[in-house]
Amino acid sequence: MASVSVAAEWQLLYSRYYRKPELYQMQWKHIDLSRNKVACAPLGGPIAIIRDDSKIVQLYAESALRKLRIYNSAGLHLSDTVWKHPGGRLVGMSWTEDQTLVCIVQDGTVYKYNIHCDLIEPNISMGKECFEQSVVDCVFWGNGVVCITESNQLFCIPDFANPQPCKLADPNLEEFPLCMAVIEPQYTMSGNVEVLVGVADHVLLVEEDGIQQVGDGIGPVQKMVVSRNGKLLALFTHDGRLLVVSTDFSKIIFEYNCESALPPEQLAWCGMDSVLLYWDDMLLMVGPYGDPVRYIYDEPTVLIPECDGVRILSNTIMEFLQRVPDSTVSIFKIGSTSPAALLYDALDHFDRRSSKADENLRLIRSSLPEAVEACIDAAGHEFDVSRQRTLLRAASYGQTFCSQFQRDRLQEICKTLRVLNAVRHHEIGIPLSIQQYKVLTPSVLVGRLINSHNHLLALRISEYLGMNQEVVIMHWACTKITASLSIPDAALLEVLLDKLRLCKGISYAAVASHADRNGRRKLAAMLVEHEPRSYKQVPLLLSIGEEDTALMKASESGDTDLVYLVLFHIWQKRPALEFFGTIQARPLARDLFISYARCCNHEFLKDFFLSTGQLQDVAFLLWKESWELGNNPMASRGSPLHGPRIKLIEKAQSLFTETKEHHFESKAAEEHAKLLRLQHELEVTTKQAIFVDSSISDTIRTCIVLGNHRAAMKVRTEFKVSEKRWYWLKVFALATIRDWDALEKFSKEKRPPIGYRPFVEACIDADEKGEALKYIPKLSDPRERAESYARIGMAKEAAEAASQAKDGELLGRLKLTFAQNTAASSIFDTLRDRLSFQGMS
Repeated sequence: MASVSVAAEWQLLYSRYYRKPELYQMQWKHIDLSRNKVACAPLGGPIAIIRDDSKIVQLYAESALRKLRIYNSAGLHLSDTVWKHPGGRLVGMSWTEDQTLVCIVQDGTVYKYNIHCDLIEPNISMGKECFEQSVVDCVFWGNGVVCITESNQLFCIPDFANPQPCKLADPNLEEFPLCMAVIEPQYTMSGNVEVLVGVADHVLLVEEDGIQQVGDGIGPVQKMVVSRNGKLLALFTHDGRLLVVSTDFSKIIFEYNCESALPPEQLAWCGMDSVLLYWDDMLLMVGPYGDPVRYIYDEPTVLIPECDGVRILSNTIMEFLQRVPDSTVSIFKIGSTSPAALLYDALDHFDRRSSKADENLRLIRSSLPEAVEACIDAAGHEFDVSRQRTLLRAASYGQTFCSQFQRDRLQEICKTLRVLNAVRHHEIGIPLSIQQYKVLTPSVLVGRLINSHNHLLALRISEYLGMNQEVVIMHWACTKITASLSIPDAALLEVLLDKLRLCKGISYAAVASHADRNGRRKLAAMLVEHEPRSYKQVPLLLSIGEEDTALMKASESGDTDLVYLVLFHIWQKRPALEFFGTIQARPLARDLFISYARCCNHEFLKDFFLSTGQLQDVAFLLWKESWELGNNPMASRGSPLHGPRIKLIEKAQSLFTETKEHHFESKAAEEHAKLLRLQHELEVTTKQAIFVDSSISDTIRTCIVLGNHRAAMKVRTEFKVSEKRWYWLKVFALATIRDWDALEKFSKEKRPPIGYRPFVEACIDADEKGEALKYIPKLSDPRERAESYARIGMAKEAAEAASQAKDGELLGRLKLTFAQNTAASSIFDTLRDRLSFQGMS
């Protein structure tokens, strides 16, 4: 009997069964669809209704001001707002894939609303031409729209997520087209939207780049609609024929002659198997074969195409017309003897404690897995909860005797049905079929529940399906803050924390940021204290004006990038002295600031050191600046830049003087300034940029080389150069310019304090052996004489000097020096032997 009652609700269209279960009794009151423009979102989405200003209607007790109202699919009121937009009559409205309501008015302005009737800025304009010509009609699809103007020009927005209006090719129409349809970009070869325009006895295919005439002789076409997969097109012609053709018009799939030539008010696909035509009081379902099915209505209806059927909305009820799934047919078809039907019947006998249950199971034992799968599949397609339960019990009953069946399959369908039944409740009003649920996906469903503020259900579904709950709790927290303006910050904080703690790793900073945007800065500061991740916490603290706390958190994290972020922020906002005081108490921040300023901003760093009494650091900076000034390409040939350099060093010297610990640096700076001044004068005098930044020794040597002995003596006197150092410098300077007479004269002035060895080395280095011979005999140490003679290749003299030194090791070294000279080697051997014999005696 149960099977009979179920199958009795079906209608047969040729060999396929269709059913039309009632989803909801509509909860709204005094809504007449015929008086309103209606936009219904697919996949169980909301319904938008606004009074149609193109019709003359009686207002009864309602206000003359039009209201945009949004309901769920069960007719439960969600939100409303007064429609007061300029731009002329409302031409059309539709829902996008992300459940944004798009409304287009005559001047081409597009207004967008969310599900709570909040206007989403900014508005979109279809362009100047559209504004001047006025929009007459529009066709929506997924996330786009095509509009036609009074001048029969077509304009398109392919994607509302990236609204870039474009004009399509001019169709050159003299009269307004009879109908329009759109082939979505995802189904076209070009990847661009294609518009089918019914004109006279043919159809124009309009793209952005051109126009193509198709379907010659097929019209005039009064109504047309493209199938969901973009491959088929349903047409209603002027003579009452319904044609289904391919979208390229290459072939006619089937043709049906309707009883009336009056075009239907609505034309829609029911899945991919049939087409629905709706007139005032009748809904006609036509398939490729057999007689059509008629449904009579005594109230206006709206057809809402879905992927697996059509929802039918009327003033009082919401129904779902769909093809009956094959699994359901195999179980409930009258007289069915399929394994699934016998399994379902076996459960009934089992409940009545009849032995026939065992007989049925024995009959289908080989087909038991298929029967269990059919019961599970049929349960998934059912909207009636009691029928779902019975089918699942039948599947579970059969699964007990079927070891080969996957056990997880039953658990999965039970989970899915629990979710679907929860969202189908009239207070939620999302009547998804299982196929629509798979298309929508659980994550998108949770997102839609969140947007409609059904946070508790969204949280339970997320938890039940093992999904991330952070998104739900975050959205709830932000919504709670927005809606709780009258609740004190401390009380609201406790409420928020109670829920936020449910999800580990949740971003308190994001919630705090939302609180700040809503003017709850104190609440934001309290929330951000609970954020464990510094990289999220610190930027938010800066945005809400908590710079000191931000600097503390950044320093504690040890993240130098975060510290620099805070430093630069405070640097720009606060006076210098206040900034210095802030960073002085934070060693890490202070050190990082000093490192940065040393490279990029010396002046500001000097201000900081002065404010903290670090005079020596200011002095070092000044000294460094003097060197940098010296590297300037302009600082040459007596450049005036040397004057500022000297002043900088003198400033550094005065600062060093004020600190007792830096006496050496003070004296060094003083000497440096004096030397730099003297070198500057020498460069001016000699007109040669070779003195500045050289040492005292190099300065003296250069003066002697240039023959400016007076200047050299002046440098010696000014800097108290020792006599030994003076002799060394002058000897090698005179050797450099090969002034051997002056060198000899200098050696005879008095006994050199450095001895004669430097004279010898200078001559030998200059490869002047004759000059060296003048000084070698004057060397008092015979070892030095021996080595000097050896260096200029005089073996005999070297041997004589070595014998005077009585140093065997020296003789050995000298022998190695003259290893190529056999005679010399024998002399050194003789002397070594003689020296050894004397030692033995």
